[in-house]
Amino acid sequence: MASEILLHIFVAVISFVVVRYLFNKNGQPINWPILGMLPDTLVHLSRIHERFTEVLERSGHTFLYQGTWFSNVKVLATVDPANVHYIMSSNFSNFPKGSKFSKIFDVLGRGIFNSDSERWMNQRKLAQALFNHRRFHQFLNKTSRDMVEKGLVTVLEHVAERGLVVDMQDLFQRFTFDITCKLIIGYNPRCLSIDFPEVEFSKAMDDAEETLFWRHITPEWFWKSQRKLKIGQEWKMERAWKTLDRISAEYISRKRKQLNNQSLSPDDGSEGVDLLTSYMKDAEIMGSKPDDKFLRDTIMNMVLAGKDTTSSALTWFFWLISKNPQVESKIREELKASVPVNQAENWRLFNPQELNSLVYLHGALCESLRLYPPVPFQHKAPLQEDVLPSGHQVNSEMKIVLCLYAMGRMKSIWGEDCLKFKPERWITEGGKVTCLGKEVAFTQMKTVVAAVIHNYHVQAVEGHPVSPNVSIILQMKHGFKVRISRRWV
Repeated sequence: MASEILLHIFVAVISFVVVRYLFNKNGQPINWPILGMLPDTLVHLSRIHERFTEVLERSGHTFLYQGTWFSNVKVLATVDPANVHYIMSSNFSNFPKGSKFSKIFDVLGRGIFNSDSERWMNQRKLAQALFNHRRFHQFLNKTSRDMVEKGLVTVLEHVAERGLVVDMQDLFQRFTFDITCKLIIGYNPRCLSIDFPEVEFSKAMDDAEETLFWRHITPEWFWKSQRKLKIGQEWKMERAWKTLDRISAEYISRKRKQLNNQSLSPDDGSEGVDLLTSYMKDAEIMGSKPDDKFLRDTIMNMVLAGKDTTSSALTWFFWLISKNPQVESKIREELKASVPVNQAENWRLFNPQELNSLVYLHGALCESLRLYPPVPFQHKAPLQEDVLPSGHQVNSEMKIVLCLYAMGRMKSIWGEDCLKFKPERWITEGGKVTCLGKEVAFTQMKTVVAAVIHNYHVQAVEGHPVSPNVSIILQMKHGFKVRISRRWV
């Protein structure tokens, strides 16, 4: 008798689930008893970015996601431009990253990307002063060109000469890791070479990033339990963390010795300087001499910021170019028009002055970043209760997620052709770009793109699957397999 009752209850529950699923006409996530909206997340996990896009388009740009009852997870996802402006600008002080953010990203220490309020403002002010300094600009321009010529081009020539298939995502990840380390630390780990070596520091950062994503989708108690038991992703994070600490300490020690030697034979700084040198030497800007912990956290934050974001942007850009040959043709014509006629049909690299005049190329990069933002989402935590411009009430118990990937795909924001790769969106009738961009990242990307498009043809391998991965950085799940051929012999 008891077994029959249990069977009837089980059938009733299954029937309820099936009926509710079948009659879910609007296609939005169902808030199940006990489980919340977790089933929808699990069903769509492999295409989570597209799922958020669908849900936010149907819900009018803002949607409240509710997790399981025991997790007490409440996430307000939004792409509403008014909400984004309110959170990121007009009422910025009430929307810090929050304490949960710093717990998830604890490997970054007290660096700029893991800071809030006054500490964030102070670090941002310092970083801006150093980034905008003439010496760093000299170093940026010289390093970008040198790393393209002596690193990237060497590998491209090797691949083109042998007709090899190469994973361009892996190639760009190696390139941006090398150039980021050179700009931040003053040291080139030579991750990018024809034998594609494994670099310990880069591998440790990859493992840390993987763990950071899983912390976003698992309850805090679960991943903290893994940490105590030294199992799963948290065991991987612990080993990666130790590696990052050890190698960062080596970088700092090497830099201190280098600067001590330079004090005996003064350096005029004509070649420019890396950021670690500036942080260690410019004590008057900082107000005090930085300790090793501050320098370690600065290295971690800066390298993490530059390593994968720029490589992600370059990878998706070249994939879009391979699918839109008319855009590639316009970029090539703009490149040719920027140099003397007798050099337009020859192999060459472009200098910063030539790159700054490339309006269509800049617009194409902005358009690629709209469709495939390297950081697909950002989250905030309100300090005090507030009401967003959309009318949604938020409080300190909620997490607000700005879905940047989804935002670039809203028809109501970008028009019916929102999925079309259209650089002209960013160019005014007067021939100027409407997106100023971030100078360091754009300088690197323009240097690479101009060199590759002018001198080589990138052909995507037919049939290779391309889709976003599930991570804190928007990369391709299966890489980007291509063939490279020379334009000039």
